[in-house]
Amino acid sequence: MNSAVAQGPVALLDAVAPAPHTGAPSVAEARTAVGLGDQEELGPLRIPGPAAPEIAELEAALEEEAETEPEKEAEADQKVNAWADSAGPAGDLFRQYLREIGRVPLLNAVLEVELAQAVEAGLFAEEKLTFQTHLKPQLRRELAILVLEGQAAKRRLIEANLRLVVSIAKRYLGRGMSILDLVQEGNLGLIRAVEKFDYTRGYKFSTYATWWIRQAMSRALADQARTIRVPVHVVELMNRVVRLQRRLLQENGVEPTPDDIAEVLGVAVERVVEVLRLAQEPVSLHAPVGEEDDVALGDLIEDADAVSPADSVAVVMLREHLDALLSTLGEREKRVVQLRYGLTDGQPHTLEEIGRTFGVTRERIRQIEAKTLAKLRGHTYADQLLDYLR
Repeated sequence: MNSAVAQGPVALLDAVAPAPHTGAPSVAEARTAVGLGDQEELGPLRIPGPAAPEIAELEAALEEEAETEPEKEAEADQKVNAWADSAGPAGDLFRQYLREIGRVPLLNAVLEVELAQAVEAGLFAEEKLTFQTHLKPQLRRELAILVLEGQAAKRRLIEANLRLVVSIAKRYLGRGMSILDLVQEGNLGLIRAVEKFDYTRGYKFSTYATWWIRQAMSRALADQARTIRVPVHVVELMNRVVRLQRRLLQENGVEPTPDDIAEVLGVAVERVVEVLRLAQEPVSLHAPVGEEDDVALGDLIEDADAVSPADSVAVVMLREHLDALLSTLGEREKRVVQLRYGLTDGQPHTLEEIGRTFGVTRERIRQIEAKTLAKLRGHTYADQLLDYLR
């Protein structure tokens, strides 16, 4: 949608809006055109995808939000208006888009059924044209007309429900996606709803489309909004847990425990704990702390692997004391001790290796080491070195 907004409201509307309605054939006309009787089924017209929800599931989900709908709607409108005020040209174009889709008249139940029938007939005709190559020219022309009529009906159903997408998108603000991206994803869900709508079930198209629109937005939020992606089914459970948590807090006045939430939802307590943990958003280490913005969160977190200032100073002082102690030795004695304990390169060497370096036996190196260590133990600096071992 961002690119469409950049090109203006006309381009944005053209991306999703239908062409002028030219009339849709009835189901009887469609059946006659494609050579089917009244009792013959049209065949597999629905586009594959996730299973469509039951009407009871849809209505239950909508009733769950009905109590807080006015408050949420007002709060969402304020957020959208604030964004539009600060978004410059994009905000102006989005308001223009809202005005244009607001001019489209809503559909009544009868017209929704007629358009859905035309969409179904068009899908069937398109399928027949694709997979049946030996059709009579007259039948092929009639099928082509049905395809065009179905496309026009599909576009009209989409256009009449674009404002529903915007209304639902407002409820998902503040979750990591802009209103433009939410509307774009919702429009894709609306298109899928038009393609899969079963008018024979008897419920309103807007009720059915709401589920697909919300599904598309939820999936987009799960895929794009979070720093760490969470599967869609986990996001849905997460939303249920958070909503229930807020409701129980309002009803009881105290923060509900995971046991309380698990009991109401009928899931395991461990699952609720895991979902609550996943609901926490990552925080940037560069996030400012306080009002001055001169201290970042990362500055206040201890690095467990870092050397403390006291230990760092102690290492420097130990090196100085060792250098002073070794300076009292002869050159060969000093070199033997340095090689034996890895004081120069951090790699201790064996007696045999040191012996090859000096051209003597390992036994001779052992004797030099023992004599040198005895001399060091009696030195004044030796007592100071003992303090580093305490």
